[in-house]
Amino acid sequence: MKQAQHRLGVQTTGQGLYEVTAGLADWLAQQDIADGLLTVFCRHTSASLTIQENADPDVQRDLEAFFRKLVPEDARAYRHTTEGPDDMPAHIKSALTATQLSIPVSGGRMALGTWQGVYLFEHRSRPHDRTLALHLIGD
Repeated sequence: MKQAQHRLGVQTTGQGLYEVTAGLADWLAQQDIADGLLTVFCRHTSASLTIQENADPDVQRDLEAFFRKLVPEDARAYRHTTEGPDDMPAHIKSALTATQLSIPVSGGRMALGTWQGVYLFEHRSRPHDRTLALHLIGD
């Protein structure tokens, strides 16, 4: 059994979904592990991870619109407001989604479905430098 770890940086420009599939695939291709499990962990409390359709950009737009309606940026609704009106809603969105994904690896590639992509879901309004911790285990 072999293991590998890496940190993948993602620069965001504000709220939205940022596809990281290619960055993950590039790193996997450099590893000497053909079959195993890739864990992707978001090291932040105001961003998250999701696996979603990557063929139609309307999917991402609809998800973003849904979360804006579900968790509005209204400072009157929250106690934690010292970091701006988007911060507490970002924490709630992160709590409602995933901060860790487990993705099977087969033949040195992620075993994603045809239309699936891996996304960092940025919940803050301003740009951020985000870090994903990657851990691969297998043979």
